[in-house]
Amino acid sequence: MKGYLLSLVLMLIIVINTEAQTTIFLNANDSGRVFEGIGAVSAGASSRNLIDYPEKQRNEVLDLLFKPKFGAGLQHLKVEIGSGENSTCGSEPSHAITKEELLNPKARGCEFWLMSEARKRNPNIILDCLPWAYPEWVDDRFSQSSADYIVSFLEVARKNFGIEVDWVSAAQNEMGTDLNWIVKKLRPTMDAHGFPKVKLQGPDDDSEYWQVFDELEKNTEANKLIGAVGYHYVNGREPWEIDQSNNHPVTDKAKQSGKALWASEEWSQSGKEWGGVGALYLARLMNKVYTRDRITKYEIWSPFDGIYDQIIWQSTGALQADSPWDGSYTVWPAVWTLAHTTQFAEPGWVYMDSACGQFDSSTWKGSYVGMRNPKTGDWSVIMVTGEKRKVKINIGQGLKNGLVYTWKSTEKEQFIRQKPSKLVNGFIEIELEPNAIYTVTNTTGQTKGSFESSPAKKLFPFPYRENFEGYSAGTTAKYFSDQKGTFEVEKYSTGGMCLTQIVPEQGILWYNNWLLKPHTLFGDVQWNDYAIEADVLLTGGDVEIGGRYNGRDQLGYRWILTRDGRWQLNYQYVCLASGQILEFKPGEWYHLRLEMNGSQIIGKINGITTTTVLSTLGAKGMAVLASTYNHNKFDNIFVEPLSVK
Repeated sequence: MKGYLLSLVLMLIIVINTEAQTTIFLNANDSGRVFEGIGAVSAGASSRNLIDYPEKQRNEVLDLLFKPKFGAGLQHLKVEIGSGENSTCGSEPSHAITKEELLNPKARGCEFWLMSEARKRNPNIILDCLPWAYPEWVDDRFSQSSADYIVSFLEVARKNFGIEVDWVSAAQNEMGTDLNWIVKKLRPTMDAHGFPKVKLQGPDDDSEYWQVFDELEKNTEANKLIGAVGYHYVNGREPWEIDQSNNHPVTDKAKQSGKALWASEEWSQSGKEWGGVGALYLARLMNKVYTRDRITKYEIWSPFDGIYDQIIWQSTGALQADSPWDGSYTVWPAVWTLAHTTQFAEPGWVYMDSACGQFDSSTWKGSYVGMRNPKTGDWSVIMVTGEKRKVKINIGQGLKNGLVYTWKSTEKEQFIRQKPSKLVNGFIEIELEPNAIYTVTNTTGQTKGSFESSPAKKLFPFPYRENFEGYSAGTTAKYFSDQKGTFEVEKYSTGGMCLTQIVPEQGILWYNNWLLKPHTLFGDVQWNDYAIEADVLLTGGDVEIGGRYNGRDQLGYRWILTRDGRWQLNYQYVCLASGQILEFKPGEWYHLRLEMNGSQIIGKINGITTTTVLSTLGAKGMAVLASTYNHNKFDNIFVEPLSVK
């Protein structure tokens, strides 16, 4: 009998759990923080390839990223203040490479352009900027010259593009900040140059989480000047699990400070997949950092994958746009994860804390956040599930009634509008599928933006030829992805155009990073048997052309010529052959050719075979141009396939 009763009780518990329903109460008078937006960080050369796209496809990608109520609808964009030094997937050019250029800074690179395009599509987008590294003329990362450097970036944005930047991240990326520098150097310099309205955020660090609040207690002037506090990866990185213990929750002191709290760089994974650490994980994380941490701004790195496949962190972001030669792009599920928030709530809306929580207190796989427009009474609830769940939403007084609209995303299909529902006695009931995202709202106007199919994917042009004659001086040549240093089109004395490495000295690095020397990449990861050739003119140090790129500081096969006429054939750091050109004439153009044909590697200078070696060390990879920190020049680049003999 006792066994029978126990079984009956267990069955009853199972029924109760199966029928369990979460009720979410929306209250116009509920306390909560102001929502500041969902954004992205364009940095580390992650956006490099988009600017080279054909205009039609480039505009489509930009619409999908920034146009409100169309695609991802990014509400905040933070960009790198480039330095000419590597900052993750490449080096972004500096607006002031030398101290002399500080008097007339240049609009180099893609970040000014990207900010401009984002603001064209969304005039209300919030813009921010942050340095990763600095040119060599900057005395110290927290000095008067670094303050001048940051302010000159704001001046280029204003003068050249009519852009007023909203925020400056008063820090070096993931290297912290100096509060006294902010008080004594940065803020006064910004004010003196006409930027008193630009607000300051810091420390943009990925360590010593939330400890800045201890410092702000002691430094009242800095406390007044810091408008928001942001940290990176507050949920931890490896193993990228939503319930991992390796995380960094916001402290009570930070929450009680009254300051805006930001996840100022998060996620840094691929939005291609639904599960794993893809689109569904992103939805869970965005809900978690407000519900647990009261973080009101969330920024992903990167907005999209504009990175060659052979470069580190390729395939990171919400969509893919990395092959400008064919104009193809791919909209990934993460675009619609972002849309589940950005298309239903704008900066200035307010979280309703009683409507933010977990479906099951033991996991963040299922959660919900409710927000309202304090001016209109509009409301939205964003929910993400682990297990199947029944939800009842109560619409309280002060919030709009009427039809209720539901949008749904699953692994099978994303951002699908469901049939509208009517409130019954102020309630709506909905059954949620497992591992799905839902937004329930009274608002309208959302769309799943789309265009005709993007062009078919093609291989990088092969053979490839570039003489730079179609460019203006001071521009970046198409398809070249600088990894260290800056390679810019320049006019030389005889009137032709060429590609020149323009950074004069190594700057203040972001970490003591790895890379051997200034170099730029182009081509295809699958290139194997091919020849690369170029005309070179040395002003100092050495130059090299190379192929079968092997990643990071390793390069690949390297055909090197020095200013004093020495030549060397390397594989990575291993010298395979070396010698000297007799009667070498500095200041003259020389023609280099490197042939990689199976295991036979041939180096030629001015059409003459200089060395032939047999090597099986490298099989395939992109092409490389490299130079020391000198004003060395390259022209008439040509790459052609070879057949194995």
